[in-house]
Amino acid sequence: MRLPQKHWVKPPGPAAPGLRIGLLGGSFNPAHAGHVHISEVALKRLKLDYVWWLVAPHNPLKPTIGMAPLDDRVALAREAALHPRILVMDIERALGTRYTIDTLGALQTRFPNLRFVWLMGSDNLDQFRRWRRWTEIATRIPIAVVMRPGTTLAPLRAKAAQRLARSRRCAAERVPFARPPAFIVLDGPRNTASSTAIRAQSQESEALVGAIPSW
Repeated sequence: MRLPQKHWVKPPGPAAPGLRIGLLGGSFNPAHAGHVHISEVALKRLKLDYVWWLVAPHNPLKPTIGMAPLDDRVALAREAALHPRILVMDIERALGTRYTIDTLGALQTRFPNLRFVWLMGSDNLDQFRRWRRWTEIATRIPIAVVMRPGTTLAPLRAKAAQRLARSRRCAAERVPFARPPAFIVLDGPRNTASSTAIRAQSQESEALVGAIPSW
């Protein structure tokens, strides 16, 4: 795929050479405490300067039904990202990219002096092998996986994790400086929030509002 030439985008915050930036991509439909938890664990363990939330116009692996408009998801993400070093951006709309590999390439072209680390929750590790050119992603950027509830065995069973086993690192603070492929699993207290559960709860609440008599 040939990338659009419009690579210039404004960073969401400081972009001085050498800054360590975690990238957390997704639909954020909606953003929740689990996203914040992943970001805060990564900030602390990887010694990151910032985490950028990359709110995607559309996730190719998820249906469009039930997907809130991009502007709404960005606004809610900014409300959820109360940590001063978690910054929200809709970079893919600005770049005209759709897939992570293309977005990552554009970001590395635009900000060649930043040290990026790709972040994900362990609940997404099983799906990682379905991402377009996922092995190339692994060779372009260090990857940090933050453990999520109910996915204890994901780092052992997921095919992507097995493929990257020889690239696994132990010293978290060195990961932003590691030459990819570099893969690390970060464990600790786990947050149970999920976008799916929040949407289901919201739909249930709306149904109850219509069912409860107003008198």
